[in-house]
Amino acid sequence: MDGVLVHEGYAIPGAPEFIKALRDKGRPFLVLTNNSIFTARDLRARLADSGIDLPEESIWTSALATAQFLTDQVPGGSAYAIGEAGLTTALYEAGYTLTENDPDYVVLGETRTYSFEAITKAIRLILGGSRFIATNPDTTGPSKEGPLPATGSVAAMITAATGRQPYYVGKPNPMMFRSALNRIDAHSETTAMIGDRMDTDVVAGIEAGLETFLVMTGSTAAHEVEKYPFRPSHVVDSIADLVELV
Repeated sequence: MDGVLVHEGYAIPGAPEFIKALRDKGRPFLVLTNNSIFTARDLRARLADSGIDLPEESIWTSALATAQFLTDQVPGGSAYAIGEAGLTTALYEAGYTLTENDPDYVVLGETRTYSFEAITKAIRLILGGSRFIATNPDTTGPSKEGPLPATGSVAAMITAATGRQPYYVGKPNPMMFRSALNRIDAHSETTAMIGDRMDTDVVAGIEAGLETFLVMTGSTAAHEVEKYPFRPSHVVDSIADLVELV
């Protein structure tokens, strides 16, 4: 989503037209984000404010992917969740019980205000036998004042205290894309991924067997592509270059 469709709350030129073309032609698609703070409804409203119109069912977050993964692993299980509405709502709607008492999982997501008390509780629960899951490995997130510690940074703190590594569901884990494919009943050989990051989007797309498009409107500059041992299928300036391909 960020860096491909929107940048700092504004639609990237060509993004509204691209989504409209997908919808007009009936192409199944999902907009993916590693951000686990917001619900799909929240993100749908934010995209609408920027001029991009799509249903909330077309948004797939790391929180939703995490809830789906946990449901596949332990249906109707329990979790102690650190995160905001995007995560807790996804877990609740997946039939999970949110509890501090001997949960099956400790689930770490992103929040603007990490609580030392909550982190301490997570450490003790993991040491007591709860399994450790994190929505995504991003170590920092953006803010107007500069970078903020994100899920990956807090996960590292918990790992240092427990000796337990989390299982990350979000990008670059191809699990994120495979769960998205399942959601729209798509197949990897006929699906493409459009992203702005080599280290999350492109590598996960390659590992999920997708055709990959890298756009230059986000986190990766053209000269950085050669630094990686893998390459996207295509490199384009922006999503505006892809409207005619829909």
